[in-house]
Amino acid sequence: MNVADQVVADEYALYLGDSMEVMAAMPAESIHLTVTSPPFGSEAGGLYKYTSSERDVANARDYDELMDHLGYFARELHRVTAPGRMAAYHVMDTPTGNSGGDALLDFPGDVIRMMRGHGWRYVARYHVWKEPLGVRNRTMRKDLAHKTLIDDSTRCAVASADYLLIFRRSGENPIPVAHPIGLMEYAGSRPIPVDVVRYRGMEGNQRENRYSQWIWRQYASAFWDDVRIERTLPFREARDEEDERHVHPLQLDVIDRALTLWSNPGEIVYDPFGGVGSTPYAAVRAGRFGVASEIKPSYWRQMVRNVGSALDEHMAETMPLFADASVLDARAELVGA
Repeated sequence: MNVADQVVADEYALYLGDSMEVMAAMPAESIHLTVTSPPFGSEAGGLYKYTSSERDVANARDYDELMDHLGYFARELHRVTAPGRMAAYHVMDTPTGNSGGDALLDFPGDVIRMMRGHGWRYVARYHVWKEPLGVRNRTMRKDLAHKTLIDDSTRCAVASADYLLIFRRSGENPIPVAHPIGLMEYAGSRPIPVDVVRYRGMEGNQRENRYSQWIWRQYASAFWDDVRIERTLPFREARDEEDERHVHPLQLDVIDRALTLWSNPGEIVYDPFGGVGSTPYAAVRAGRFGVASEIKPSYWRQMVRNVGSALDEHMAETMPLFADASVLDARAELVGA
């Protein structure tokens, strides 16, 4: 594998390198779930600049080139993903400026159309609610300022939700993601009703498992309004002079829900734009095998620290065994690559 550095352990594999080259060395149909936040796009090219590398997708010359590169990536991700399995993309509508009255770019819609053109089926869009004042304080957007409302509310805008777009690879999934005793843990701030707690882990007639049913109603909603926005991994130490804007990692609640819904214990979960390691960290905690690639050295070093802490804190002491022989084979072949 053509990488600058790597850390491979029994529970994860983290690569410092170009995700296209990392995927090129992966066996076909070896990834069971992808959870990632690709570089967001704007009409002027990449909205967020992370590095000066010409390999950084965010440094595309314009929006069309950015989408072309994401298309190459989607095609390769299709090759390495197991049939019928899922890819979860964290995206948002992106602003074209910050003067007030600027338009939004439908980046999520363009991602959906791009993915459909490369063998992926678009199956769901989850809305992750964000508190408007928190967004204003973090981004300093003029169109979210109360003063703009006072002066001219036609120049006001919305604190756009984050979106989690779910895509299914073509083909039939040979290994169901089953929950024989229902859902056991809830990732979110909403309190679980006291009267359903006694049904947790109920066996037998699942129609009566009110605990799992309550969690499923929250997860099945298109609007996730109790995601803990600040429940993220440490990232400030990873920033350097090349970062042009505030970077905020994907919330762990979102990743935890994706892991529960679309992967089995022991399976391989990948993030091609690994950042500071939110996806492999959550994967290790949930008893999955976390794989990530990241092109920026300072982010990769923070990723290694973050993912290692999932083990140091003994969060994965009861990691389930790989129950399916094909999963064991896929992991061995992947690490061997």
